Amino acid sequence: MPASSLSSNQIAELVATYLSPDAAVPAPLYDQLATYLELLLKWNARTNLTAIREPEEIVRRHFGESLFAAQHLGECSTLLDFGSGAGFPGLPIQLLRPELKVTLAESQNKKATFLREVVRTLGLKTEVWANRVEAMPISRSFDVVALRAVDNMDAAVAAASLRASRRLAILASGKQGAPSLQEFSLTGEIILPGEADLRLLLIARDFAL
Repeated sequence: MPASSLSSNQIAELVATYLSPDAAVPAPLYDQLATYLELLLKWNARTNLTAIREPEEIVRRHFGESLFAAQHLGECSTLLDFGSGAGFPGLPIQLLRPELKVTLAESQNKKATFLREVVRTLGLKTEVWANRVEAMPISRSFDVVALRAVDNMDAAVAAASLRASRRLAILASGKQGAPSLQEFSLTGEIILPGEADLRLLLIARDFAL
């Protein structure tokens, strides 16, 4: 049996710590997150989308961290979520910043199918790229490439750097340390709120800018 979902009001309370007091929150955000959570719990009961099972922890760790990152991306119009998994951080970023053109890259078929279901249910224009990022046309680039909980962070950052025209946004454990950034310069190292374990948002900018 899937865990019980949460109401939009409960979700609003849980993510409040991650949102700036002056954050521009779209009116449907919390209802959309409630629907997203309901779908995630339903799918996670039969296929492994996330190891976190408790709804409150999913909201804090997955939704909260992603919304926090959305507020620190700087000026941009396109974003690639590299190795999106169950949609983090790309989908919450899309919900908080609906003006962005977000692409979710996820090569595992079951996860990509789940992402398409969330996009369809919420009526979003978000693109789901159901393949490896390396398989994208070489001409495709994005203002920001976001990474979170990817395997082999250094290799992922190297691949992501080829697609980022402005910035990288990396959600990482403080135990990992900063990955090798090559053509990018670390310009921000922000501690995420509400965590017992140290979690960081790293912002890196292209040297050419």
